[in-house]
Amino acid sequence: MLYSIYAFDVENSLPLRQQARPAHIARLTALNEAGKLILAGPNPAVDNNDPGEAGFSGSLIVAEFDSLEQAQQWANADPYLEAGVYEKVIVKPFKKVLP
Repeated sequence: MLYSIYAFDVENSLPLRQQARPAHIARLTALNEAGKLILAGPNPAVDNNDPGEAGFSGSLIVAEFDSLEQAQQWANADPYLEAGVYEKVIVKPFKKVLP
């Protein structure tokens, strides 16, 4: 089943993101190579694809896992969470309708 992982950044998270980004991207790459990643990306803190120093306010990942528990465990092991980038992470079942 698909699950959405909504992550909310702490204020001024950009330096923390930059430090933990290689490990975060490596996990997403592995999920993608396993054919389980649907989409992933950050939410710019301002209305611009390149928010510069404004940074990001959070992230969204939609991926396939065997259970909600497995999705939650995967989300809890994210390097951004360990590095203090994320203030809160919410994992919910997701049903893709379109496209």
